[in-house]
Amino acid sequence: MQCLWLTLADPEPATNGQLIYSKGLIEAACHAGASLTVIGLARPENPRASVDPRGIDWRLADEQPKSAARRLLSRDPMVTQRNSTEMARTLEHALVERSWDAVVFDSICAGWALRHVVRHRSRNARPPRIVYIAHNHEVTVARRIAAASQGLRRILKEIDFLKVIGLERRLISVADIVTSNTPDDCRRFAASSGVRPIVFLPPGYGGPRVASRKIDASVPRRAILVGSLDWPPKRISLEAFLAAAADLFLHAGIELQIVGEVEAGYRADLRRRFPSVDFVGPVTDVRPYMQDARIALVPDLLGGFKLKGLDYVFNRLPILAMRIALPGMPLEDGRDVGLFDSHSALADGVVALIDNFQSLNAWQEGAYAACADRFDWDRIGRHLMAHIRGTTDRQVRAGTAAPTSDAVSQPARLAAGR
Repeated sequence: MQCLWLTLADPEPATNGQLIYSKGLIEAACHAGASLTVIGLARPENPRASVDPRGIDWRLADEQPKSAARRLLSRDPMVTQRNSTEMARTLEHALVERSWDAVVFDSICAGWALRHVVRHRSRNARPPRIVYIAHNHEVTVARRIAAASQGLRRILKEIDFLKVIGLERRLISVADIVTSNTPDDCRRFAASSGVRPIVFLPPGYGGPRVASRKIDASVPRRAILVGSLDWPPKRISLEAFLAAAADLFLHAGIELQIVGEVEAGYRADLRRRFPSVDFVGPVTDVRPYMQDARIALVPDLLGGFKLKGLDYVFNRLPILAMRIALPGMPLEDGRDVGLFDSHSALADGVVALIDNFQSLNAWQEGAYAACADRFDWDRIGRHLMAHIRGTTDRQVRAGTAAPTSDAVSQPARLAAGR
């Protein structure tokens, strides 16, 4: 399978959920037999080696900043506007250099390339299949970002919301295969695309697994939140939770620690506003921090798969989360995870559970057992490639581009390992 893969940026190092998901899928597709050429932004602070031992052909271009006026006047939403003239030339050259079996749009961030690919496909006697890998139901995300904004910023976000609607619809309408990483988003896409089925494509987990762990009084009375804070919805959720929890935890003698990638100015602002919270920032190894906490938190107000949930589970941290925050994870409320309907209730849940060692250990053991045999990158890569091959084979036999997959029934079978 000759696959041209369009992504936001070089995913190495994978410092946030988007990069982790992209990195895992690219490497899993390669391992499943795809011959990959990947186009995205270079990350000058971490230059990639010229030769990839897996044989992946990386074609990375420098970002070309655009003026605010130009971004506003563009038809496309803000998330697509980090491309450059160099990247467009790289894509145009790649499209004509061989006969591609598939062109993969890895998130809406690659949507800038849609018109180039559609134009190429219309001129090609053997057009490639188009695959759209959705990282989120972007209309839902953009709507909530706009609703949480104020003043002029809200007007700009409302304009961007309309652009997201248009681009997401165009991507879905031209794609032969659409994938989503949570059952909830599969249903949203299926509802908006009519009869088009959606492939469930959860992330895998390739990190370390703690064989056993006992939480007792020797572990600090600490709750931890791990993850990058470079996405507006995450910041909105975090700030709302801190407003509800920071003083409560201080008076209850509970430490709250935030660990992960964050812009220095934003971290300084959070430290000023919430002085009782320990904002650690990025670290080279997060495992010692997770081992020194009793509870892990997911205060997110948006759906979409949370890869930090897998980090918590496999490092044996019991999880407390917003009810909407962990779609796609096989966890049962009150048995191996705590789910809450408000940030205040989530904060109260931490206070109630922090010294309940029996429940803490039962939850981390139950969550580990529920997830242990799932979230395998190799199986997910084979699943994706099977769908691409199936569509291509049907196209060759029948002369059509009928999509294959089975939408809402697919998540249950993949999650069960079938």
